[in-house]
Amino acid sequence: MSVDGVEIEESDWFLPIVLISVTSFIALYMLRRFLKGGQFTERISAKNMVAVITGANCGIGFETVRELNLRKADVYMLCRNEEKANEAKRKLVRMGCDATRLHFIECDLTDFESVRRAARELLDSVGTIDILINNAGIMFQNKHELTKDGHEKTWQSNHLGPFLLTELLLPAIKKSTYARIVNVSSLMHTRSGKINIATVDDKKSFGMMKSYSQSKLANVMHARALTKELRKDGAEHVTANSVHPGGVDTELTRNTILVLPVIKQLSAPFRWFFLKTSRDGAQTSLYVALSKKLGGISGKYFADCKLAKENPLALDDQACQDLYNYSLEVTGLAK
Repeated sequence: MSVDGVEIEESDWFLPIVLISVTSFIALYMLRRFLKGGQFTERISAKNMVAVITGANCGIGFETVRELNLRKADVYMLCRNEEKANEAKRKLVRMGCDATRLHFIECDLTDFESVRRAARELLDSVGTIDILINNAGIMFQNKHELTKDGHEKTWQSNHLGPFLLTELLLPAIKKSTYARIVNVSSLMHTRSGKINIATVDDKKSFGMMKSYSQSKLANVMHARALTKELRKDGAEHVTANSVHPGGVDTELTRNTILVLPVIKQLSAPFRWFFLKTSRDGAQTSLYVALSKKLGGISGKYFADCKLAKENPLALDDQACQDLYNYSLEVTGLAK
């Protein structure tokens, strides 16, 4: 090969190109592995355990159900829509899950009566609950909307609904010698300011990201306050922790611009590379729910299968207690 009259051997340019290509491939592979986050690799059986998971028909919830069922747990899938839940069950069975250990219970977290019905059905079906994963939630609610119970929709779906469900199921959870409660929060909780419970439902205080981030802060504060309540009741064996699943490409983005077909299609390669899959996003929930390394650890916040730093506001025990008391009152559980 000749360039400007100078002869260049093919080997002079072929080897550098190969080296650059291989190095680039390795770098991209390592970056992708890093973006996948921590993975739960402990070989722990969940045989004879009863697990309850909200938002179980898709995304992180679906993958959490799959993994727990494959580990021999009886899994109760709490979902709003029976048709979608049955579709998810059929898919799970095709993926190797045992249909006899997959159970659907209708539960709409934006409706307190629906939560109470679901809790009653659960308590009538099982004597003991070993794992409760409050996974369901909504994100990017782009307009202020009140539920039939009179609360801002994101706030009730992400905090008040799961709070009520947890409290109603506590008698069965306390009977377990395992007893783990997991609140699926988000890194976005660190962006939240102080929660003003007096105005949390008001239209004037609503903001799409504000409402979401403060509901996720409430998840972390709930786990901390609940831990103290359990200690007071002598139920030290029950643990309550919160987790950040990571940046996951799930249906939580259903209210964003990504639902537009063209945008969704064009962004697919970028979402695949930079965001976690739902299976990756389920790993920290599984870690906190099952890991033998976490016996007795409660009131903490985890990300990528390890302890993480929470919003300092979540460490204010008085604020956590105030939120807990308020939540008891508005859900009708205050004595």
